[in-house]
Amino acid sequence: MRRVSTTLTFLAATFLPALGPLYAQDKVAVSAFPAVVSAMQKFADDKEVAGTVTLVATAKEIKHLHASGFADIKQNQPLTEDSIFWIASMSKPVTGVCVMILVEEGKLDLDSPISEYLPEMKSLKLADGTSAKITLRHLMTHTSGMAELAEGEVYTAKTLAEAAERYSKVKVLFAPGSKWQYSQTGINTAARIVEVVSGKTFDKFLEERVCKPLGMKDTTFYLNGEQMKRLAKSYKRAENGDLEEAPIFLLAGKSPTDRNRFPAANGGLFSTAKDYSKFCRMLLQEGTLDGVRILSEKSVEVFRTPCTGELTTGFTPGNAWGIGCCVTRAPEGVTAMLSSGSFGHGGAYGTQAWIDPVKGRCYILMTQRSNFPNADASGVRKVFQEEAAKAID
Repeated sequence: MRRVSTTLTFLAATFLPALGPLYAQDKVAVSAFPAVVSAMQKFADDKEVAGTVTLVATAKEIKHLHASGFADIKQNQPLTEDSIFWIASMSKPVTGVCVMILVEEGKLDLDSPISEYLPEMKSLKLADGTSAKITLRHLMTHTSGMAELAEGEVYTAKTLAEAAERYSKVKVLFAPGSKWQYSQTGINTAARIVEVVSGKTFDKFLEERVCKPLGMKDTTFYLNGEQMKRLAKSYKRAENGDLEEAPIFLLAGKSPTDRNRFPAANGGLFSTAKDYSKFCRMLLQEGTLDGVRILSEKSVEVFRTPCTGELTTGFTPGNAWGIGCCVTRAPEGVTAMLSSGSFGHGGAYGTQAWIDPVKGRCYILMTQRSNFPNADASGVRKVFQEEAAKAID
């Protein structure tokens, strides 16, 4: 049954594009790059992933959009173009844009001590007992040195205020700015600063200043009942090669609909490929989309400009860090098809979004596999971007 279903999906994606606008959906004609469809279908058939939704867009339009495989294997439920995914750390660039909105308005300064906004952070100290002078830029570039909370405390806070109070007691592992080390606490601390300065909860600020203006109706920390029906299940690959269901660890056992948890700016968002493409296309167009301006051109430039100097950063070679986003300096390996200066982020369960401002395009991959050895260097990402780049060139 699965082979028949996936074969029909491939045939539809291959031949329907010729019918053009008769199959328009949200003003975007259904289209797909056959080589991408074939490659993604093979990953699903080989049980590397349950399925994928892939999207390629320019600043002006979507060039490729296709769903392969399953949202729920047991129920034989196929993925669709509007399936919802937990996008994990793809939340970080969205957080970066929220920070830059307030920087642009003069309400935040990237290089001011975070204790100016959160007095409790004055208690953060280096190993020698001296005060840790952490700035907002340090938080957003993973150079703050802030350690993570102990297991069992990470995602149990009900509000960002409560979480930030816990963060004010963590160790500072190195002098801020001297090293790069991924810090979830740092990103969530920045989101708490957004709350304090704006007077709104982070989820409300995001909704009002980014999601609603861009028409991102399915991007949220808290799913509703209808959205839950479109949520793709997460899987892990077992030793025998089968795919087994896996929980979303960030939820700490709670439902995606449960609002009794803080909006985790480091990785708590859910979204669709089409929704996230609006965010990417806004950045491709230097801060504006469909007549709506989110950021100025100058702010977008600051956002995507490397500011980690010569520090070695993760999670693949040749990268630096901007304000909540990874920046490709020297494309190689999994980033070889990207131009120098491309920026974006991946997620823990294999989701990826990369924006190439030189070639004027973005690549979005949605999938839900929990145990990739390195989600940023997965074969699924590499093949998708390679085939998509060939097709659009």
